[in-house]
Amino acid sequence: MTEDNTPAEDPVAAAEELLAAVEDPQTAEQDADSEAPPEPVVDEATRAELARVYALLLARAGETQVELRLDATRRACEILGDIHTAAPTITITGTNGKTSTARMIDSLITAHELRVGRFTSPHLHSVTERISVDGAPASAHTFVRIYDEVAPYLEIVDAQLESEGRAKLTYFEALTVLAFAVFADAPVDVVVTEVGMGGRWDSTNVADAQVCVFTKIGLDHQAFLGDTIEEIAATKAGILDRSVEDSPAPEPVAVSAVQDEAAQAVLDEEAARREVPLAAEERDFRLLDRQRAVDGQLITVQGRRDVYSDLFLPLHGIHQAHNAAVAIVAAEAFLGAEDKPLNQETVAEGLARVTSPGRAELLRTGPSVVVDGAHNPDAAHVLAETLDEAFDFDYVVIVLAMLADKDSDGVIEELHRSADVFVVSENLNSRALPAGDLAEAAREWVDEDSVIVASDLNAALMKAIDLANSVDAKSPGIVVTGSIYTVAEARLLLGRGEEG
Repeated sequence: MTEDNTPAEDPVAAAEELLAAVEDPQTAEQDADSEAPPEPVVDEATRAELARVYALLLARAGETQVELRLDATRRACEILGDIHTAAPTITITGTNGKTSTARMIDSLITAHELRVGRFTSPHLHSVTERISVDGAPASAHTFVRIYDEVAPYLEIVDAQLESEGRAKLTYFEALTVLAFAVFADAPVDVVVTEVGMGGRWDSTNVADAQVCVFTKIGLDHQAFLGDTIEEIAATKAGILDRSVEDSPAPEPVAVSAVQDEAAQAVLDEEAARREVPLAAEERDFRLLDRQRAVDGQLITVQGRRDVYSDLFLPLHGIHQAHNAAVAIVAAEAFLGAEDKPLNQETVAEGLARVTSPGRAELLRTGPSVVVDGAHNPDAAHVLAETLDEAFDFDYVVIVLAMLADKDSDGVIEELHRSADVFVVSENLNSRALPAGDLAEAAREWVDEDSVIVASDLNAALMKAIDLANSVDAKSPGIVVTGSIYTVAEARLLLGRGEEG
């Protein structure tokens, strides 16, 4: 989970407001180059039904109200017919890069002619984005139909939990059950799940993963995961555990991105204790080469079974190249027989179709506007590197809006060298950091004249565009960042809310 959703004070009003902003949730993530025709626009009746379902989900305890348990989600999945075992699973945990890596694995496996269900979080514009089948969000009709089918079973589990003096299923637990139900209904050949938080007790861990993937582990969600890299890595290593009695899943394998030494040591120890083979980047596979290309980069990856050369990746930044290396090796582990390489052309096709909305995404030109959901120092560091490498901006306005529970000082420390001006503001989330507090934090790193306060994100964007248009620079750029909520709002304001 990149960030957390909290229930609104009025879930029905919040759901209707959010869904009204989306042209067509059904087509939110379709590849612009897809040969499939676009889905029809969602009618008002279906939109209203989706708002109803979303309100019911929002009325549950939000994603910041975490229950450290697996048994509640397992109960619901089991009474629905063991839907969490209906298809083999690839589970992805880590601190940054999970969603992009999940989308790459999805695309690679889809290219190999398997049907993929993908569960990721959070969403940008519509909750349907979280549950994807065949590379596109579940249709609004399917989302509503499956929810209504599983709702009575959710109520049974809620009642059981309350009788035991325990909290009802949370928003994320219920959404996880809904995702597995959608995938079982489709049905899909493989499920790709992104852990919400941690690993050991995250509701996605009810499925015994055939491949366990670890993206870069850093400090985040310390209140739940621990204050050290070692503690966080140990919690995330919980995805290696077997949860299903007499599980039909084969013994797992693990794949890890490059980690800090302390995190890698923990992952190695935890994998060895469970007798799970672990392939680590730089030790067992590696990114051999990368070159900047128009609208992306060309990469060469040394996998476990072959070298995959000159692959076009339509995403920017060295971090995405490393994510692609991890995704390729995860696909090798899932698809390939011993020592059997993947088809080179199919790998190339899969990577070439990858999208990752809200991650160093160029929304418009004249002036250029890039949005990125960086919300912690590690992600901000990656964003700064990507801006320096992939975009030829000679004047940068950073529009920054964050949540109050995030490390604003650490984010600004990473970004301030990239910025000529900060325009600080607030997004519409109830946990938004007040613009005045964010401005005060920014002034610790840059001159006071380089910090401009805007009352809302629309005003911030207008101010940033005015600055970029008025400055004497050949290639000015605007970068909107600080939160996935900031990115989602900016995409809507710039007319990109209908795209995934």
